[in-house]
Amino acid sequence: MQRLYDFFRRHPTGVDTFWAVLLFGVSSLTLVASADTQSDLRTVADAFVDIAMCLVVALRRKAPGQMLLLTIVVGLCQVGADVQPRPSNLAMLVIIYTVASGTRRWASRTALAGALLGPTIAAVRYGGDEAPHRSLWQGLITIAFLTVPFVLAWVLGDSVRTRRAYWAQLEEKAARLEKERETQSRIAVAAERARIARELHDVVAHNVSVMVVQADGAAYVLDASPEQAKQALETISGTGRQALAEMRRLLGVLRTGEQPESGEYVPQPGVEQLADLIDQVRGAGLPVDFRVVGEPRPLPSSVELTAYRIVQEALTNTRKHGGPDVGATVRLSYQDGELDLLVEDDGRGAQHELYTGGGADGLGHGLIGMRERVGMVGGSLDAGPRPGGGFRISAVLPLKSGQ
Repeated sequence: MQRLYDFFRRHPTGVDTFWAVLLFGVSSLTLVASADTQSDLRTVADAFVDIAMCLVVALRRKAPGQMLLLTIVVGLCQVGADVQPRPSNLAMLVIIYTVASGTRRWASRTALAGALLGPTIAAVRYGGDEAPHRSLWQGLITIAFLTVPFVLAWVLGDSVRTRRAYWAQLEEKAARLEKERETQSRIAVAAERARIARELHDVVAHNVSVMVVQADGAAYVLDASPEQAKQALETISGTGRQALAEMRRLLGVLRTGEQPESGEYVPQPGVEQLADLIDQVRGAGLPVDFRVVGEPRPLPSSVELTAYRIVQEALTNTRKHGGPDVGATVRLSYQDGELDLLVEDDGRGAQHELYTGGGADGLGHGLIGMRERVGMVGGSLDAGPRPGGGFRISAVLPLKSGQ
C-alpha cells in the first residue's frame, strides 16, 4: 500500500488524468442519453464543455493558473450558450480547491470571487423559468445552497495551503537550528582544543624547564657533590611525575565514556598551590619573593586556575629569558571585586617580538595563552619589559559571582 501511495505522489498528473477520464465517461453517458432529444449544435456545445472541464481536471496541478482561466472562459460560454449544467462542471469545485491550496495569491482570490459569483449567475440564468413561482427568499436560499459547496472547496484548499506553509516553516526552522547546533559544536570543539593546548603548553613548558635546569645542575656537581646531584635527580623525578599526572588529567577529557580511576587525575591547581610552585622554582635556582596582600578568600575556580597558570608561565619565561643572576617577584593582591597579580623580574627580559606577536619562529605562545586565559574570565593583562631592565606581567582578574 505504501508503494502504491508513493507511486501516486510521484505521478500526480497521471492520477488526475485517470479521474478526468472517469469524469468524461460519466459525462458521455448523459451526452448520449440526451443526443436524441436535442439538436446537433447543442450536442456539440455539450461535448465542448465536457472536454474542456475534463482537461481542467487532468492538468489542474501542472498548470493551475491557466486551468482556472480556462474554467472561467468555459463557464461564461456555457452560460452564454445556455448549456445546461453537466456532471463535468464538477471540475469547477476541483480547480477552486487546487488554486486555493497553491501559492499564487491572485489565482486564489480569483477562485474565491468565482465561488461567490458563479452560483448566483447560474441560479439566475437557469432558474428563470421557475422564478415566477418562487419567492425572493426561496431564490436566496437556492443561491446559498449552490454557493456553499464552492466556498467550502476554497476554504478547504486554503487550509491545506496554510498547513503546507506551516510545515515548510517548521522544516526550515529545524534545518536552521541544526546548522546552528553544528556551528556551536564546532566552536565548542575549537575552544576546548585551544584550552587543552594552553594547558599542555603550561604543563610541559614549566615542568620540562625545571627538569632541564636540575639535570644541568646535577651534571655539573655530580663529581664534586654527589648529595646535591642526588637531590637534583629527586627533583627531576618528582617534577616528571607531577607533569605526567597533569597530562593524564588533560588527556582524560578526550576519552569519552571512560571513568577515571580513583586518584588517577589530580585536581586543577589554584592559588593555594602557588606556594608549592614557587618552592619548586626556588629549588631550581631562581630566587622568588612571594607576597600575598589582603585577606585570602575562596575564588572562582576559573580565576584560581588562570592565576596559577600566569605565575607558572611568567616564572618559566624568567628562567628561559632572564639570564644569569636573575630574581623574580610575585605579588597576589585580594581586592573587593578583583584579584590583582604582578610578576616581574630584574633580568634581561625577552625579545620584543616574543611578547607582541608570538614571534616568527613560533615562540611566545605562553604570553598569547595568558591573554586568552585572562580574556576568558573578563580580565585584563599587561605584559612587557620594565623600565631599567627585566620583564613585568600584570593581570587584573574580576571576581564575578557564579563563575
